[in-house]
Amino acid sequence: MNNEIVCRFPTDHDLTEDRVHGLSDLINAVYDDAEAGMWKRQGIRTSPDEVKQLLMEKRLILAEIDGVMVGSVKVELMGGRIGEFGMLVSDVNHRGKGIGSALVKAAEQRAKRIDCETMQLELLTPRRWNHPSKEFLKKWYRKIGYEPQSAESFEKLDPDKFAELATECDFTVWHKRLV
Repeated sequence: MNNEIVCRFPTDHDLTEDRVHGLSDLINAVYDDAEAGMWKRQGIRTSPDEVKQLLMEKRLILAEIDGVMVGSVKVELMGGRIGEFGMLVSDVNHRGKGIGSALVKAAEQRAKRIDCETMQLELLTPRRWNHPSKEFLKKWYRKIGYEPQSAESFEKLDPDKFAELATECDFTVWHKRLV
């Protein structure tokens, strides 16, 4: 065991029912923890069907340590030479090992390879109170070169999902120049 973080694109091996459900469970568990108190229900960030689709389309980068999946990040091309990463998760049992940093770096490298000049992320935060994990993420994103660009109330952006929120939230778009 060398505890090296390996970031890679999915293979057919990752499309097994066990792997898809395991990754879906990991994503939901991390989001349930990171957004505790923000939603009325838990376990709703993604589904096995969505994860399988993202894996098949190679829109997820996976992180492993010694062959065990410990995280993932979704990478999208937004148009206008903007790439976006989202659904960034790191297994809570492996936090502090650099998994998030490795995944963001892999996502940025992917975006550069497809000629993106800017990388974007979106962060949902409570409007009237400070959520510890969201405050951590704001500091961390700034530390790795991201800056907030715009903020919008979540109810304006996604009226259907707004009803699922347990508290009023804002949606902030962050950018980092890649060139």
